[in-house]
Amino acid sequence: MEVQDLIIVGGGVVGLAAAYCFGKRFPDRRCTLLEKDDRLAAHQTGRNSGVLHSGIYYKPGSLKAENCRLGKLAMQAFCEAEGAPYEICGKVIVATEPAELPRLASIYQRGQANAVKCELIDRAQLLELEPHAAGLQAIYVPEAGIVDYRVVCDRLAARIREAGGQIVLGARATGFSIGPQEITVHTFAGDFVGRQVVNCAGLYSDRVARLSGARPPVKIVPFRGEYFKLTSAAEPLVRNLIYPVPDPAFPFLGVHFTRMVRGGVECGPNAVLAFAREGYHKTNVNLRDLAESLSYAGFLRIAARYWRTGAGEMWRSISKRAFVRALQRLVPEIQAEHLIPAPAGVRAQALARDGSMVDDFLIESHDRVINVLNAPSPAATSALNIGQSIVDRLAERIAA
Repeated sequence: MEVQDLIIVGGGVVGLAAAYCFGKRFPDRRCTLLEKDDRLAAHQTGRNSGVLHSGIYYKPGSLKAENCRLGKLAMQAFCEAEGAPYEICGKVIVATEPAELPRLASIYQRGQANAVKCELIDRAQLLELEPHAAGLQAIYVPEAGIVDYRVVCDRLAARIREAGGQIVLGARATGFSIGPQEITVHTFAGDFVGRQVVNCAGLYSDRVARLSGARPPVKIVPFRGEYFKLTSAAEPLVRNLIYPVPDPAFPFLGVHFTRMVRGGVECGPNAVLAFAREGYHKTNVNLRDLAESLSYAGFLRIAARYWRTGAGEMWRSISKRAFVRALQRLVPEIQAEHLIPAPAGVRAQALARDGSMVDDFLIESHDRVINVLNAPSPAATSALNIGQSIVDRLAERIAA
């Protein structure tokens, strides 16, 4: 059995970016990427709303802030080189009531600290950009954009194979055997032996980490993001991207409007506990996944702390009228008949035992395994820079 220099578990955009960056840095080394499904980007990446984030929201100095800024530039350059569709269209973050103005100012200050091109605008300026938007004041972020991450993943996969890398589908990891010089990944597609492993398993990153012998400080709790899309008649109500002022207690951005690079306008997400890690529908229930979430101290603590907010999200999941009211805060002309159900996504949210949501990327090492334990939005925007930082860690190990 041929020994690989690197095995990557997970075929989403972060795993693919890591394999791509490894091939560019070490063209003579062997790399194999393992994906449990029969296609790449089947989960968070493939169900992403396709935003190129600017980095305005994130705490200065955080991994999110640093990787988002550099990753966005790298993603734009990659799309240009590969002919992948993207567009820099701009976005507005809108305060619709006076209580939101201090939070809007705080976000603007973060944008300034993160070197994001942005400006505070009044209502008249907002209406020039988004004629149907409500709002007392807004932040205009002209450098925000939209992209098709599934196409990006196809291009990354093509470049990985072109460089001699191997991609194996249907290769769900079931265990690890760690030897003195090598590590074997046991999968449904057979055994794969490598010198180093990177875990980019997304929704299953904590489980894969435990399989490798690590004791991750977090557990993945899945939250389903429920979306609608606008009818073609209602699409002119939204020109580009319209976002609310986010609640600082949560790493979710609230329901918003996103023009898609493939056409159409998506609105959402509503965020509710999913009853399965792949719980894309209300009826999807996995008893193991659900029991893990409901018995985890971290989830019980956050549920007790924010039950009112959670109840509101659940009510919007049940009531289309409530979802419409949330959207009308941003665009008052939106009506129920303008909304068509759209595919949902599931966010792999890492929760600590104390009930805190991990609000930054979390990457930890254990023996010869690098575990990407938390990579929520803006991970897709940041993927190429995250991949490069992973390869930097690997370079130290290879050199040693």
